[in-house]
Amino acid sequence: MKRISPAVAAGAMGAILALVPSSAPAQQGLTWDQVKARFEATNPALKADADNVDEMRAEEITAYLRPNPQLTAATDGTQIAPHNGVWEPLAGTDVQPGVSYLHERDGKRELRLESAQEGTRITEAQHEDLKRNLEFTLRAAFIETLEAKSVLEMAKEDLEYYDKIIAISDARLKAGDMAQIDFDRIELLRVEYESELQTALVDLRTAKIQLLQLLNDRTPVDQFDVIGIFDFSDALDPLASFRQAAIDARPDLKAALETIQQSETNHKLAVANGSTDPTLSAWYTWNASNNNPDATQALGLSMSIPLRVFDRNQGEKKRTEIDIDRARQASEATQAQVFSDVDTAYELVRSNVEMLKPYKAKYNDEALRVRNTVTYAYQHGGASLMDFLNAQSGYRQVQLAYAELIGAYLTSAAQLNLAVGREVIP
Repeated sequence: MKRISPAVAAGAMGAILALVPSSAPAQQGLTWDQVKARFEATNPALKADADNVDEMRAEEITAYLRPNPQLTAATDGTQIAPHNGVWEPLAGTDVQPGVSYLHERDGKRELRLESAQEGTRITEAQHEDLKRNLEFTLRAAFIETLEAKSVLEMAKEDLEYYDKIIAISDARLKAGDMAQIDFDRIELLRVEYESELQTALVDLRTAKIQLLQLLNDRTPVDQFDVIGIFDFSDALDPLASFRQAAIDARPDLKAALETIQQSETNHKLAVANGSTDPTLSAWYTWNASNNNPDATQALGLSMSIPLRVFDRNQGEKKRTEIDIDRARQASEATQAQVFSDVDTAYELVRSNVEMLKPYKAKYNDEALRVRNTVTYAYQHGGASLMDFLNAQSGYRQVQLAYAELIGAYLTSAAQLNLAVGREVIP
């Protein structure tokens, strides 16, 4: 067999590597503020709902329009029989053009405009409420991605640490200091670490895919990344402060209060619509006056007032009056829901903080200390294989539980932000 020189082999390997397409570098990780800004600019559901607000503003123009004047033209007096044997059909024709205009009373136009403007404010508040709920979904996906990244890093570190244990155990096996069956049990346990690593990779990619969908972004998953602090804070303001902040900020509560105002305006409009509106008319006539043969032109004015024998608007008055009470009851129900949302989310945050405190204060350090101590003892014959494997498993469980608790804390904090209506816990 002909031997290939190292220089030729290196050149061939370089040529092969040059033909392999390199993976595109991942973009710089996006912070939460950057993700939220992209979401507000690109999410199709949010942009489609924003069009509703623009449509309501267009309705304000329609609501304030004046009635158009009416133009009429009439003729009369055209002869249908000859006069003294002479056919002159147009000799006595009366031409009468006229203009009429409906005058709206009791501020109908102003009330229509006020009702339309209140409708716009309601739609704006509902749009903000949709944005509030969608941003919670976005924040949950963002947190899930951070948690998946943290779990993946732990899985990599655990596998790297365990590979070192396998290398040390292999050296002991070769030195006759370990039985083959014990080494096989240690090596077989590596399958669990590999499985955890692959599961963490899938979870991370799935979380990124969900986040990309909300952002309406077509960036490949491997080129997309987010960054943020995956930790908790034990500082928590009193519940009363969050309740007051929710009363001031919740857009669905604002929409409910605006609905009361619109219902009252609609009732006023119903009362105003029950009033009569006169129609003013003016016309010009060209004909031969019977009273004055020399006067062939005339002007006329008239005013038409509907006789309000029957009030045909009393049903609408009653309906709008009932609608005011319905809106008030709905507003009280919304306020009760706001307090319930805040109290529930606050309790979740408080509970997660209480569970996380002992992990940060002692459990994490204890689990690491136990693992390292038992591992050292096992390597020097002072602990059994079962003790070693239990210590490894206990450390991994504590690690995973801590990461899951932080994820639960951040999700509950996002839920509290959702309940309040603005960001109160970063």
